[in-house]
Amino acid sequence: MRSPFGRSPSARRPSIGTVLLVMTVAALVLPLSGLWILRLYESALIRQTESELIAQAGVVAAFYRDAWRRAGGQAEALGPPVDPAWTRPPGFDPPWTPRFASLDLAEDPILPPAPDPVPAMASDPSAAMAGATLGPILREAQRITLAGMRVTDRRGVVVASTGEEMGLSLERQDEVRRALAGEAASVLRERTSHDRVSYRSGSDSPAVPDRSRSVRVFTAQPVLDDGRVVGVVVVSRTPRSIADTLYGKRWHLAGLAVLLLVSVGVLARLGTVAIARPLRAVTGLAKRTADGERGVMVPLPRPVVREVAELSDALTRMASTLEERADYIRDFAAHVSHEFKTPLTTIRGTVELLRDHMDSMPAEDRDRFLANMDAEAGRLSRLVRRLLELARADVMTVTDAAVTDAVPVAARLAERHGADASLPASLPVAIGQDSLESVLANLIENARHHAGADARVTVTLRAEGGRAILRVADDGPGISPANADRVFVPFFTTARDRSGTGLGLTIARGLVEAHGGSIALLPSDRGALFEVALRRVLPRR
Repeated sequence: MRSPFGRSPSARRPSIGTVLLVMTVAALVLPLSGLWILRLYESALIRQTESELIAQAGVVAAFYRDAWRRAGGQAEALGPPVDPAWTRPPGFDPPWTPRFASLDLAEDPILPPAPDPVPAMASDPSAAMAGATLGPILREAQRITLAGMRVTDRRGVVVASTGEEMGLSLERQDEVRRALAGEAASVLRERTSHDRVSYRSGSDSPAVPDRSRSVRVFTAQPVLDDGRVVGVVVVSRTPRSIADTLYGKRWHLAGLAVLLLVSVGVLARLGTVAIARPLRAVTGLAKRTADGERGVMVPLPRPVVREVAELSDALTRMASTLEERADYIRDFAAHVSHEFKTPLTTIRGTVELLRDHMDSMPAEDRDRFLANMDAEAGRLSRLVRRLLELARADVMTVTDAAVTDAVPVAARLAERHGADASLPASLPVAIGQDSLESVLANLIENARHHAGADARVTVTLRAEGGRAILRVADDGPGISPANADRVFVPFFTTARDRSGTGLGLTIARGLVEAHGGSIALLPSDRGALFEVALRRVLPRR
């Protein structure tokens, strides 16, 4: 079917190669997009930054405690020690007090920017002296670590900083307040405008503004001396963004992208060779078959995919079946035309003869011609009835529920036609009663027509494994070897002079095969022997 514009509707549909390419690209894109959506890698970068800040804070705290002691600071004068449970994680005993990264972008809240420091009282003299010692070291370290570092005394007043908070109090910051109480803390905060500077690793270019990262990691480490808080180290830094990380690996990622694209192309090509090309070949052969060419539908020589091979074989069998059916219909039509032509010619000639000589024809000749017309009409009637039976056999739909006890049917038909019978007590078979009667009646009538009225016809029935074997034999002249292969061919008969139609055995074979059985002419020492094998139905237990 073509559209009004001259193109087939299927031409607008994508090809299998296109679908395979899209599916392969989607299979590659979905995992990568999932990483961006879940922000898994960004959380890993934040934990990595937190771990680095914890290590830096530990080192600064150790330096500050040593400088504070040398400046004359005394822990005993600061009151009782803090709760020791805050100074170490479970399972670790002094002197080990490790800290582990715990921030998670998916679970931890992002707090507002740190509140501005407020003026405060003068710091402790020992803390101020220690801070003055650490200040140059912190600023020098910042050039490498890029982290903002502040050290406060035990009241939260900044005594050393890489910024401009000297002498101001950070006690308003939640993490600083917790550290002053002896609890180490890490938080995520929104970045402020003066934090938005990015340094690319390995780049000689000046710092460039970076708006891709919106959070900053803050960690506050209490400085403990003999269990007492003598100060707090606050370290903060913006973690590296995914964009920065990917930029540093841009050439590696570009190579990987090229490799993936080449892989996608190779996979799509393999899919085309294995699926699309064979399907196009099968489609071409099917179109040629549909256009009337015969014998062109053959199995593909070496299909790669099993489904394509099965499709090719199925279409080949279908084309072969259709060609055989077309041949059968053509031959059938020719035979029917021939079988109808002879009696119709006889009837027409007789009618013309009677019309011309009806008045002058003797009564006995007129009766003879009328008897011939009646015989030919009867022959046509039998032929039509047989054709209807053959049509029903060809299109019969069989159900598994069709079960018949073959013994009473065989006994009744043998008695009706005067045949001998050797039957068991009962033998259910998978065939309907009407079909079984038609098969057996055709076999017995065929024996009577060919073996003669005085011939002995025998019907035997027995069980053989899962099959029921029905045999019809006669002691007539038998069937010659030349005709043995043609007895099931439609319209073949050697008894045409006795009104034979040549369809009885064809009808019997159609009915038997429709029910999953078989029928055959077996060699016999005398007469003809036909055997029918039907599926036996075993009783349910």
